[in-house]
Amino acid sequence: MHTSITTKRGYICATLLLTMPAISAAQSGAWSNIVEYTPPTPNAQADGITAGPDGNLWFTEFTGNNVGRITTAGVIAEYPLPRPNSGPFLITAGPDGALWFAEQNANQIGRITTAGSLTQYPVPTPASQPVGIAAGPDGAMWFTERSGNKIGRITTAGSVTEYPIPTPASGPYGIVAGPDGALWFSEFNDNKIGRITTAGVITQFATAPISSPQGITAGPDGALWFIGAYDNMVGRITTAGAITAYLVPNSNSGLVDITAGPDGALWFTEYAGGDIGRITTTGVITQFPVPTDGNPAWITPGPDGALWFTQQGGNKVSRAPACGLGFSASFAGSTLAMNFNLGTSTPATFDVVLINSTGPFAAPFSDAIPAIVPPTTFTMNWSPFPNLGTITVRPELGTGPGQGLCAEWTTVNTAQ
Repeated sequence: MHTSITTKRGYICATLLLTMPAISAAQSGAWSNIVEYTPPTPNAQADGITAGPDGNLWFTEFTGNNVGRITTAGVIAEYPLPRPNSGPFLITAGPDGALWFAEQNANQIGRITTAGSLTQYPVPTPASQPVGIAAGPDGAMWFTERSGNKIGRITTAGSVTEYPIPTPASGPYGIVAGPDGALWFSEFNDNKIGRITTAGVITQFATAPISSPQGITAGPDGALWFIGAYDNMVGRITTAGAITAYLVPNSNSGLVDITAGPDGALWFTEYAGGDIGRITTTGVITQFPVPTDGNPAWITPGPDGALWFTQQGGNKVSRAPACGLGFSASFAGSTLAMNFNLGTSTPATFDVVLINSTGPFAAPFSDAIPAIVPPTTFTMNWSPFPNLGTITVRPELGTGPGQGLCAEWTTVNTAQ
């Protein structure tokens, strides 16, 4: 990876810029080439989403009362559930080649094959509100009972066992298999992260200063990552219970879910903020606006090396490239320092573009790079840098003319 560039500048040939937003020199931000798809059922409220064993994405429609399937090309099929208003919520792939999902209102766990064949199993505790579900290391499915205050286990044959959580009304929500052979879950009401062994032994860890933990995932660094729904924080917890908190810059984003991305970073959704976020394992955060907002909710890596997420309010299933630059820049003396935490799941062209008040005027750097997983930290120093006054520096990743993947930019004053 380059750590320095020369002062030679050339005129920009507008290639990647064709798909990217026009910005002035007074702006800072980020852009991602997000594509949105709309399910056939109106106001279906697309909700949980997961990669299926068939190379497609599978999702639930909480209000539409369907399970949906979307190909990586965006073709959607829907499978209706027999009971009205069953409230299908989170969904995941099982060890048996089928998809398993929680039915919050119907108090059931559903199983659907990739051909659309459906089986449903009742949860023993009445009105338990199952919401989260994950495949365990023991070949069974594990789920959370938000109102029942229990963790459930269901075999692929449909046999259910329930384990009460010691704290009353803790509101268990998300659940995921951890790197230690146990299941880890969030306790939304009690501000804790729980751990349950496959034998049913529960340990709890307080999440302070993070409250209302919701989505949870296993990170690429051997820790668990989760979000605080209302205090705008992303949390990291080691398997020993040590907590680290990262504040998301924009207030009142209303975080929902988090997942490990194909680029080696973590990706999360901002329901109220209308963004999807990227955080590296070192805590560098980038936020990408979603084109139509629509309340981004649940997110998963896809079989195509991208991120797929649902938009509850916008009733959409969307795709975002797994790339980010983790970019910041500063100017001192005669040196422009550009800092990166760059990762991409696919090979790309890496460009740096300079922009003034009239638009892009120079592309001083361009290089073809391979996929970079996990993200790599480096600095590019440009010295001596010409006196250009206030400019915007925008690094970009793309795969060809008009095929931008992502971009980030910031404004610097280069007056000397």
